[in-house]
Amino acid sequence: MIRVLLVHDECLVRSILAEWLRREPDLGVHDTSWRGASGQVRAVRPDVCAADLECSDSYGIPPLGELCARGPDLTPPRLLVLAAANRPGLLKRAAEVGTLGYVDKEGAPENLVRGIRRVAEGKRFVDDSLGFGFLKASQMPLTRRELSVLSLAAEGASVAEIAGSLHLSHGTVRNYMAAITRKTGARNRIDAIRISQGEGWL
Repeated sequence: MIRVLLVHDECLVRSILAEWLRREPDLGVHDTSWRGASGQVRAVRPDVCAADLECSDSYGIPPLGELCARGPDLTPPRLLVLAAANRPGLLKRAAEVGTLGYVDKEGAPENLVRGIRRVAEGKRFVDDSLGFGFLKASQMPLTRRELSVLSLAAEGASVAEIAGSLHLSHGTVRNYMAAITRKTGARNRIDAIRISQGEGWL
């Protein structure tokens, strides 16, 4: 029996998807929202965590690292994500934490079952339709430092607050914001935040 933890913030979608997966005789399925995910990982100890890459908290950035956290008596589950090609930044984040499976949310539901079984065996599974998203993910223009600056700006922090938080001068923060605006093709800081959130970089 493959123990599966399904993580999705939309209760109706999560419930229907979990019930559909429970029809498979080799899957033992539990489900939770992102808010309760890390606790459920410890309680359920799933073999596979199937997580939606959209998250209602933190401007839509899912805390994938919490699902993969190791402990003295905890083996992290293998990770599979439900993704969309139009948010390449989220695909990149998933890849950075060692995700094995990538299922296109626009694809056939059977792909999710196939993906779970492949990932449970320690094998990679990637929907072909996500290829363009991965290509765009490799071309993300912002550096990690620029993303840190922009993340704080998206939370409403002023230049002075960003400078204090990241131990930078005010001028350096302004230079980062100018570079971010140029690289994203934005008109201003607000537009750069909007574009970056839409791409899944924030």
